[in-house]
Amino acid sequence: MTDKAIQDYYPEDVAICYGCGRNNPHGLHLKTHWNGKQGVMRFTPRSYHTAFPGVVYGGLIASLIDCHSTGTAAAAAYHAEGREPGTQPEITFVTANLNVSYLKPTPIGTELVLRSQPKELTEKKAIIACSVYANGEECAQGEVVVVRVRERRGVHLGENK
Repeated sequence: MTDKAIQDYYPEDVAICYGCGRNNPHGLHLKTHWNGKQGVMRFTPRSYHTAFPGVVYGGLIASLIDCHSTGTAAAAAYHAEGREPGTQPEITFVTANLNVSYLKPTPIGTELVLRSQPKELTEKKAIIACSVYANGEECAQGEVVVVRVRERRGVHLGENK
């Protein structure tokens, strides 16, 4: 695993996502690290991320799974194509479907570890399985269908080689 997260390679104009955009001053600044098989992300919810005393708001958990899964898909796609992240044409994904199962209350103030891996990866889409852990216990699971962005603002981003 490298110190540089997949989101660090996103183009400047794309890096504005509330969840993972480094250029969004109000965002969460989530970072997905790829180890060659899975994406790993760490995040510690703050007191204002609460649903009720001591428990993380479920919408935040869904956001963490969402952004981490799109990052995992991008990293896995670069890996599958034998390319370094950030090489052209860029690889980014957007969410087409997000399903989250909450298994137990997720505690506030505890570092969460998200682990995700592709269940399916094609040139057009990926299906990513993600788990959220607090203190080593699985608190939530997600399955995210993401589609590859081929064109942004009328600019074609290239084909897979």
